[in-house]
Amino acid sequence: MTYGVRVLDALRELEVESHLVVSRAALLTLSQETDLSADDLTAKADVVHKLNDVGATIASGSFRTMGMIIAPCSVRTMGEIATGVTTTLLTRAADVALKERRPLVLMVRETPFHLGHLRTMTALAEMGATIAPPLPAFYARPKTIEEMVDQSVGRALDVFGLDWAAVKRWDGLKGPAVE
Repeated sequence: MTYGVRVLDALRELEVESHLVVSRAALLTLSQETDLSADDLTAKADVVHKLNDVGATIASGSFRTMGMIIAPCSVRTMGEIATGVTTTLLTRAADVALKERRPLVLMVRETPFHLGHLRTMTALAEMGATIAPPLPAFYARPKTIEEMVDQSVGRALDVFGLDWAAVKRWDGLKGPAVE
């Protein structure tokens, strides 16, 4: 859940309007992985939508957005999006992002992956989604978990052309050249 929280924080810092949809599983995970309440989480978003509100603005392609990040993204959510059989606003909004050819970034959190997971990711990538499991970038020399989280979140935001100051950019190799 830390990734989703930091996405909201980053969007606020970047002055980008955020729309939040939270699944029931995400609320359970929030209580296990953070000290935040559901109210604390929703206070970080500009607009909060109910999970079953398929009539919400973000359920329509005519509502213009930059795209969507699902952070974290469960394998179940990924599977619904890949099949186009959406049961909630979360997966409907993701389906809309794909059909409108807008960026959809899935920060898939479960590991290890079996062949079915990998095939689902392949299908989603072929549909235009970006699969971005939150993996640490050690070239950035993170000193804290927060720095590792911020690097992954920042790279996800890069897909939208958003340049978040918390990201440490690669600036070439240091030291002797290898021949």
